[in-house]
Amino acid sequence: MTAICQPVLGYAIFYVKDVAKSVDFYAKSFGYNFRRLDESHRWGKLESGQTTIAFTPKHQHETDELTGEVQVPKSDVHRPPMELCFIYSDVDAAFKRAVENGAVAVREPEDKKDWGQRVGYVRDIDGMLVRMGS
Repeated sequence: MTAICQPVLGYAIFYVKDVAKSVDFYAKSFGYNFRRLDESHRWGKLESGQTTIAFTPKHQHETDELTGEVQVPKSDVHRPPMELCFIYSDVDAAFKRAVENGAVAVREPEDKKDWGQRVGYVRDIDGMLVRMGS
């Protein structure tokens, strides 16, 4: 297979209300290292190994006109059609830290016998669901 057919996931981009607050929240709540916040606060990045976690405003005329407006769930009983999972060696400690730093607990960590992983769920400051797994 040629190199052009083997993509690498470069960015996971979150469309958020406040880029600076989200960058700070994710760094404190989930333990990621800050990489960059541009002067306009329209783009922020965190280090996450090979993939960058990036944040940009929900609405900006460049992307809204090009690809459409970002749609968010109407309530906490709805969720986006995507889920982010962060892996930790100590899910319980990571879950506790996330909640202490403003994440909303959705489900306490528990062992999932079906697939052999310890898993807990939180919502970030924009209501995005985040799985925390072993």
